[in-house]
Amino acid sequence: MPLSDHERALLAEMEQALSADDPRLVSALTGTRLYPGRPRILAGLGFLVAGLIILFAGLIAQTPALGVAGFLISLVGLISMISGFSGMSTLRAPKKARKAKFGSRLEDRWERRNFDR
Repeated sequence: MPLSDHERALLAEMEQALSADDPRLVSALTGTRLYPGRPRILAGLGFLVAGLIILFAGLIAQTPALGVAGFLISLVGLISMISGFSGMSTLRAPKKARKAKFGSRLEDRWERRNFDR
C-alpha cells in the first residue's frame, strides 16, 4: 500500500529532524561517512602540490613533456578538490530544524496529526 502525500511529507520531515539532531546515527545507519569529501580534498591537495612540483621541475629542466604532465596532474588534483567541497555542502541542516529539540518537534507533529483534523 503506497504512502499518501501527507505521510510522505511527515516521513521526510522526521528524516530531516533526525539528521539534524544526530548526524552520527544517520551516518552509521546509512553506511555513509560523516564527512564524505574530506579524503577527496586531501588527495586532491596532494595531487595539486605534486603536479606543481613536477611542472616547475619541467620548467627548470626545460622539458615540455614533464611540464605538461605536471599541469595535467595539477588539474586532476584541482578537480578532485572541487568535487570534494561540493559533496560537503549537502550535509548542513537548515537552521530552523536545529533550534527546536527533537522530542518537542515530534510531540508537535503528533499533536498536529491527531488533534488538528
